[in-house]
Amino acid sequence: MKVVLSRKGFDSSNGGIVSPIFEDGTMISFPIPSDDSDRFSDLHYNGVSYSDILSDLHYKGGKYCHVDPDLDQARRITTVDEWSPAFGQIDSSATYLKNIGIKEGDLFLFFGNFHHVERINGHYRYTRRSGDFYKDKDLQVVWGYLQVGRIIDDPSEQKQLWWHPHSIKNRRNNKTNVIFEAAEKLSFDKNKPGAGLLTFDIKRVLTLENNNKATWKMNAVYDTGHILCNRRNSAKNPDEGLYYAGIWQELGLAESEECTAWAKSIVL
Repeated sequence: MKVVLSRKGFDSSNGGIVSPIFEDGTMISFPIPSDDSDRFSDLHYNGVSYSDILSDLHYKGGKYCHVDPDLDQARRITTVDEWSPAFGQIDSSATYLKNIGIKEGDLFLFFGNFHHVERINGHYRYTRRSGDFYKDKDLQVVWGYLQVGRIIDDPSEQKQLWWHPHSIKNRRNNKTNVIFEAAEKLSFDKNKPGAGLLTFDIKRVLTLENNNKATWKMNAVYDTGHILCNRRNSAKNPDEGLYYAGIWQELGLAESEECTAWAKSIVL
């Protein structure tokens, strides 16, 4: 099983703020702003629309968003009868995934930028000055997963997933466009769905404690010798942490028993 770390959700260029970790451990990755048809007001957490949460957290952008990866229908206010969890890619990122040989059964682990929030007087705000690094600082955290059940690269088949943003005409007309539909169940745990959201746990935090969010804990499964691309470690102290600089979305990991065991520990 090949594992791919996939960066998704708000960042400094897309949205301008970080996604919230709620007091019950729920993480919601804000889908990036876009000109797609879905709106932040179409999504909710515990009956509170994303648009209201974004307002509390001082988001200044538009009201439309790119719901991708789409992993949990429960966050949608209006049910989609034909819905299934799926993730789309296009252009260079799609080509990278094709070149490293993504196939059915491979696993995407989605990570992004997060910060704990608390609710005060009916409004959400980022937690500060608690004395706990994991509550006070921005973190990069694995928040969701998808095991590939079907790879859809035929435009006519992509069109059938009409609710997904990679099914629209201008993306279907791009020959690199691909949609990864989730397996019905995880191959390594038939009691869990093939895609889903994860709750906050320190084991899912990539960020190295007492460092900036993009400097990761050292881990042999995603160090420079075990990634399927040519990236160098730009961390200030490369003996302690990993920092892969630049604009990138996917990081394929070399297949190994150690990598598979680590990925399972993140999901389960």
